[in-house]
Amino acid sequence: MELLWNSIKMDWFVLLPILICAILVVQVVLQRMSVYNKNKRDIQVLIPRIQKELARNNLQGVQNIAIQCGGVVGEVVEEAARIFADQREGFSRSFDISASLAIRKLEKHLTILGTIGGVAPFLGLFGTVFRILLTFDVMAKAGNQAAAVASGIGSALIATAFGLAVAIIAVIAFNTFQSVVKHYEDDFQLIKLLFLSFVDSEDEVSAPVSTASSTSSVK
Repeated sequence: MELLWNSIKMDWFVLLPILICAILVVQVVLQRMSVYNKNKRDIQVLIPRIQKELARNNLQGVQNIAIQCGGVVGEVVEEAARIFADQREGFSRSFDISASLAIRKLEKHLTILGTIGGVAPFLGLFGTVFRILLTFDVMAKAGNQAAAVASGIGSALIATAFGLAVAIIAVIAFNTFQSVVKHYEDDFQLIKLLFLSFVDSEDEVSAPVSTASSTSSVK
């Protein structure tokens, strides 16, 4: 414990960037966890309800479900219903734009975790190298003192330990949140496929009708 305290007193200017990174990691993790928990929805329950309303061609019912659902998923469903009503032929492209905007909201601040996960170990390594250089300087001036050398090297390794700890937490959080975002992407694709299935079914119904009308006109 004394070694840790001495390291903080002597190398605070080196440990300060690592501490700032640690604070940022905690803030981003708590903020993202709050966002994901608020937007968490059971897509397995939502899909059959939307499918039932689409089968009735009740887009108002779909919008009501979206409002009741709320969150990012509800916004995507509501936008899908609007696109389905206005421009069914270009539904896929328009929906992809809306889904991409929603994904951007879910990915917000994740680059901070990725950056810290890559930078924090180097900050710790820099602190270690800096303290070892100072230890060698003390050794050169005071002679070979084993206690001083051991204390200096031990203090130097604390920076590396801090940097690695922050990096490990940042990388774990980054990968975990990326998997959560991927889950949302899969949910959006299911919603897209559901609406497209009704677009395709309407095209199949209209095609025989147009063929029959052209045949009768030829006669």
